[in-house]
Amino acid sequence: MPHERASLRAELLAARRAWLAGSAAQTAESNLAHQLAELLTQLEPQCLGLYWALEGEFNAAAAVLAQHFEQVPQFALPYAKQSGREMVYRRWDGETPELKDECGIPSAAGAVVVPDVVLVPCVGFTREGFRLGYGGGYFDRWLAAHPGVTSVGLGWSVSEAQFAVEPHDQALTLILTERELIAP
Repeated sequence: MPHERASLRAELLAARRAWLAGSAAQTAESNLAHQLAELLTQLEPQCLGLYWALEGEFNAAAAVLAQHFEQVPQFALPYAKQSGREMVYRRWDGETPELKDECGIPSAAGAVVVPDVVLVPCVGFTREGFRLGYGGGYFDRWLAAHPGVTSVGLGWSVSEAQFAVEPHDQALTLILTERELIAP
């Protein structure tokens, strides 16, 4: 199974790169930002867990920081620890992070918090709400430990895929693409 997922991950990342280089992607970011703003208005998070976008991912942090909130939520970024393969969210002030987590991804140095809504990047996703990430399992472990949290997977429509669900996989509450909101 891991080999199949690694192959699928590579295929999806290549498809995402090709799609982002094409004309269809030109309006996708603004469409996804608009849909995310509408969704967050409905969800009204008190503490919003974001992520620092890697190459090709939707930049949710920038979209959220540009959004007008009636009541601005507290923001948090994940901090992954390679030892124990654990992840926590840390309070974030919205400034460009100077700190990187143990995986080399920009993160925050604030106090550990538990967001009530988290935005999760998707390399791939299914209509049943499962996501394929980069293979570390950090988000799955965090979501398993925090079952009451609303999790919103963010991905491009080109990233929809079919893959076997493994025992550790955690279904997301919602998945949002530039085209639609999927509520499994």
